[in-house]
Amino acid sequence: MPKAKKRLGQNFLRDAVVQKRIVEAIPETKYRLVEIGSGLGDLTREILTKREMIAIEIDRELIASLEVRFASEIASKRLKLICADALLLWKEGGVSEIEYDLVGNLPYYIATEIILCALADPLCKSLTVMTQKEVAWKWTAEKGSALSLLARSVGETRLCFDVPPEAFEPKPKIFSAVLRIIKNADSFDMEFSRFLRAAFAQPRKTLLGNLRKRYEKTAVEKAFRICRIAPMARAHELTLEQFKRLKNIL
Repeated sequence: MPKAKKRLGQNFLRDAVVQKRIVEAIPETKYRLVEIGSGLGDLTREILTKREMIAIEIDRELIASLEVRFASEIASKRLKLICADALLLWKEGGVSEIEYDLVGNLPYYIATEIILCALADPLCKSLTVMTQKEVAWKWTAEKGSALSLLARSVGETRLCFDVPPEAFEPKPKIFSAVLRIIKNADSFDMEFSRFLRAAFAQPRKTLLGNLRKRYEKTAVEKAFRICRIAPMARAHELTLEQFKRLKNIL
């Protein structure tokens, strides 16, 4: 069996129960499935019970192993293997030429970048992915996180379940969690993303102070009065609706 490579952030998911739960969490749609980080192929095997898919894996040694393991699925065109860096694929045009649902056990060190790319990709209709628990919470919390506000601006978020270190080989030092985002917006609002980045630039400072660095002081103060936001409020205290209204006014 190929060994996990630390430089690629590899922790292979070996727990069959967790694999099945991830697949059960994938929305029932007509779209193709795209898996990022196929690893040894255990989760890939479960995903193939659902529908045809593309599996993207950056490790050439693992690709060679997957080609042997899934030779019949590749021959029948139920599975297409791609050896590539998924982030580079998005920069070059995307991970799929048709609409798709994303699934995968994401490497911790690039999980947030992958999720951002998927949210910005109009062909991606949903994400069911696993990452470190702390990051999963940031994407699904009702308040307190720019990432969760951004995700909920384009769809419905859900923290599905926690996954203990024992489910992996080698075992990570922290818990993981599976999160799901079902997109319902036609497009990703890049301007709103930049607005949230400015609002949360220094979380310990007031929202007013953060936004003054990007907008005229009088304009920000007027917008706060219109939205009935306290001058000392911090970004984590506001709802998505409040942020949308504030951004539109500014």
